[in-house]
Amino acid sequence: MYAALWRLLPGPTWLKVAEAAVLLVAVVWILLAWVFPTVEPHLPFDRITVGE
Repeated sequence: MYAALWRLLPGPTWLKVAEAAVLLVAVVWILLAWVFPTVEPHLPFDRITVGE
């Protein structure tokens, strides 16, 4: 998968590295801004069962 993504990115190696970094930052930002806040109410972090 990573090799296919690398081949799809246009430009020389230094530009591909910059584009990959921008894509990584965008994915992390989307996860932190929308995905995790949407999923968090459904996760069992507030139901701790240690000691029972």
